[in-house]
Amino acid sequence: MTVSVTPQTTDAARVAFQPAGLDTAEASIPDVEFLDVTKRFGEVVAVDRMNLRIQHGEFYSLLGPSGCGKTTTLRMIAGFNDPTSGTVLVGGEDVTSTPPHKRDVNTVFQSYALFEHLDVRGNVGFGLRRKGVDRSTIDERVSEMLELVELGPRAKDRPAQLSGGQRQRVALARALINRPKVLLLDEPLAALDLKLRRAMQVELKTIQREVGITFLFVTHDQDEALSMSDRVAIMNDGVIEQCGTPEDVYENPTSVFAASFIGTSNLMQGTYAGGEVRVAPGLAVPVPGLTGSAEGDRLSVAIRPEKIWMSDFAPSMVQVPGTIVSTSYHGATTQYLVSVATGITLTVLEQNLPRMRADDRWAPGDRVRIGWHPEHAVVLR
Repeated sequence: MTVSVTPQTTDAARVAFQPAGLDTAEASIPDVEFLDVTKRFGEVVAVDRMNLRIQHGEFYSLLGPSGCGKTTTLRMIAGFNDPTSGTVLVGGEDVTSTPPHKRDVNTVFQSYALFEHLDVRGNVGFGLRRKGVDRSTIDERVSEMLELVELGPRAKDRPAQLSGGQRQRVALARALINRPKVLLLDEPLAALDLKLRRAMQVELKTIQREVGITFLFVTHDQDEALSMSDRVAIMNDGVIEQCGTPEDVYENPTSVFAASFIGTSNLMQGTYAGGEVRVAPGLAVPVPGLTGSAEGDRLSVAIRPEKIWMSDFAPSMVQVPGTIVSTSYHGATTQYLVSVATGITLTVLEQNLPRMRADDRWAPGDRVRIGWHPEHAVVLR
């Protein structure tokens, strides 16, 4: 099966699905807003006093582990779950008590929920037929949607004849044809294999830019969220731990959970003294310019594995000796575990240079020096 990763949308299809222009006042109104929203299931608090704002045209991802509250958040926007307290707004309108079918949102589920007895055209046009839209308008808009998701040649096929990626695009077309203010996507790529999932990530982002509709994407896959989103909200135990651009949440985590959940981090705990965090006898991590901490405070420090060097050190780098504990070859990179102090082992990720031989890499037991720029050590309180 061939999956196109760069859909070529015609000008006609692009114009047909471009949302109407917004005036300045409308553009300032978030497409989705939560005001102190809480959701309880019995004694369990699934979402805890959440406040969020999703602006028009954003690709916004809720990222977190299973049970963190991200799907519950999406279901409250869709109207499938009522909040225990707080207010849900869509386009500035209070929809807290509005039934799902009267909200200007559509949902794409992980299972796709296609009608197996209908062909592709029938599935895509189902919502319009249900609204009583005339046949000629339905035919025109279905054709435009099939062109947008590159499924025109498969219009007469039944879902059982389609690949996983094609079924996903049918579900997406069916949701977009109603031109909702917000499209909600509940882990829609989770059932796909890795190669197809990555291709569909590119397609989803491309389509979102073409149609200009706000996407709220729920996922537990950090790479997926980082590669697709304008902003990422990291959820944990019903609250948003951190929200920002993909680069910001990766490079500047604000909590131990955010640092450990997004990518891999070397997390070390220690005591602040004299402009450094002392994490073990003989091992201290300089944290220049740190404010808001007093001598003796307990702090955590995070350093990303790819920020640590094992050669070609710059004079400004912090350098410490260590011993290779283990190596793991990953094709483009090699991961090293390096013991630098009693109880402190750091993960280091190095690029495998062109024509590098296996015996050019370090082996367990080798004595090495590792180093990092001081600004790459992020302090977490």
